[in-house]
Amino acid sequence: MAEQKYVSLQQDSGKINGNVEISHQVIEILLGIATNQVDGVYEMRGTISNRIDSLFGIINHGKGVDVSFNDDQISADVYVYLDYGVSIPKVSLEIQKSAIEQLEFMTDLDLSEINVHVVGLIAKRDTGEIERVTTDKKD
Repeated sequence: MAEQKYVSLQQDSGKINGNVEISHQVIEILLGIATNQVDGVYEMRGTISNRIDSLFGIINHGKGVDVSFNDDQISADVYVYLDYGVSIPKVSLEIQKSAIEQLEFMTDLDLSEINVHVVGLIAKRDTGEIERVTTDKKD
């Protein structure tokens, strides 16, 4: 089983005793949802296990997000499929902005860096069929 990692939040108030810890998985979920809400993002990269789970209605909002902790710094890598025809630099910048804003708003934590990896494009044909164009080995 993977080691559970937590981030501790610093309390500014001297009136309340105790601490707040946020699981790294919660941070991955938060960043995954923020990324999925950006226009131009078709989906996050997942695993075969994620796809099987989705057939049963189980959604992993943290798929396609890797978070790492070094000292007091948090960095993230997000792996996305984009809609064909969007501006990759503009959508990637929106992903970074959205993720940074949501993480700061919901946790008061700052990302030291967020790397966006575009692993494929999704083209929708007039017939309604979807064509997946990818070089991702995990797909």
